Amino acid sequence: MLRILCLALCSLLTGTRADPGALLRLGMDVMNQVQSAMDESHILEKMAAEAGKKQPGMKPIKGITNLKVKDVQLPVITLNFVPGVGIFQCVATGMTITGKSFMGGNMEIIVVLNITATNRLLQDEETGLPMFKSEGCEVILVNVKTNLPSNMLPKVVNKFLDSTLHKVLPGLMCPAIDAVLVYVNRKWANLNDPMPVGQTGTVKYVLTSTPVTTASYIQVGFSPVVQQQKGKAIKLADAGDALQFPEGYAEGSSQLLLSAAFLTAELALLQTSFDADIRDTMIGELPPQTTVTLAGFIPAVAEAYPKSKPLVTQIRINKPPKLTMNPGKSLLHLHGTLEMSAVRRRGKALVSLFVLEAHFNLKVQYSVRENRLQMATSLDRLLSLARKSSSIGHFNEKELTGFITDYLQEAYAPVVNDALQVGLPLPDFLAVNYNLAQLDVVENALVLDLKLD
Repeated sequence: MLRILCLALCSLLTGTRADPGALLRLGMDVMNQVQSAMDESHILEKMAAEAGKKQPGMKPIKGITNLKVKDVQLPVITLNFVPGVGIFQCVATGMTITGKSFMGGNMEIIVVLNITATNRLLQDEETGLPMFKSEGCEVILVNVKTNLPSNMLPKVVNKFLDSTLHKVLPGLMCPAIDAVLVYVNRKWANLNDPMPVGQTGTVKYVLTSTPVTTASYIQVGFSPVVQQQKGKAIKLADAGDALQFPEGYAEGSSQLLLSAAFLTAELALLQTSFDADIRDTMIGELPPQTTVTLAGFIPAVAEAYPKSKPLVTQIRINKPPKLTMNPGKSLLHLHGTLEMSAVRRRGKALVSLFVLEAHFNLKVQYSVRENRLQMATSLDRLLSLARKSSSIGHFNEKELTGFITDYLQEAYAPVVNDALQVGLPLPDFLAVNYNLAQLDVVENALVLDLKLD
């Protein structure tokens, strides 16, 4: 149950740089989810277990022996953003302190207390990772009850409170905050690790600067590094205006914003995976992919191939893919060549019929699976078609527009979809699960609205 965990992404200084990449906005919904760290680490119980041991600075209590702490209550944690500082947290808990009184009876003191602290998120100079740090921890006694006889209360209990609880509990309980933060910091440990995009390269999320805290959220900026497997990093195109979250999301909710420029750079890793050699004669609802079918559009094919021959189509993408995004619509632009060849005899070399230069768009639909961004495409438009070479003489390539359009949709879009199944990695932070995220295409970016249940 640890909001303590979140604790602090704080002390945020200036805003994120305007360069394209990714922005993460963490609302209180995500911060409250991280409170499970206190349960997972069992740190309060561990700290309380130390209370029975002699602590530095603890003076013996006359008339009370065998002090032990038990029954640590499940903490109730309240978090608040502090603009420009971080997160203020209050952990309300309680415990029972037992011992033996000088009268020989069992003593029991039930203590209710609050632990308060301000938590800052710094950036580790060596690793570049976020690093949580608490400061100003205090322990406030809310209520104390005891089973001691009333005539002992003024003398024994007050001395116990003064010399033990007020002095020892801060040293006993405040380390719990730091210990939980160590536990939480591990949940950022994989953030800037290179994550594979198939066998083609990696993506690494690198913080641009210390995060920024407002009254409603913490914003973290990333300058992602898209690295080819055995090559140079792919430079992100200039996206122009700085990334901004659109309005309309519920206050306190969390979103991840991925720029079109960043997604374009990731898709550039997959460019060669979009090349295709398609040899199937029967494809979906298309007519047979043979010279007879092609002759219906180009009569010269019938003269060159009076007998039906299978066709082989080779598609080569010769420019880096590019994503364009407008509200509600995302398009993948592909430029390449489409070469159709005839198979004269089995095992023999192909005979090229013609090579066309093509520019076409694929509509993109997004989803998340296993914390990776998934894309599925279908043909939007064939934008241009131009003949580059031909072995069957002159023909009007415009007559092939319908034939090629159907072919790209039925035969080629599935090739692209197969290549995209590798998925694009999303930043790994605080064990957030993206699988319930709602996705929305906005101007020049994709927004993942993080839903936690």
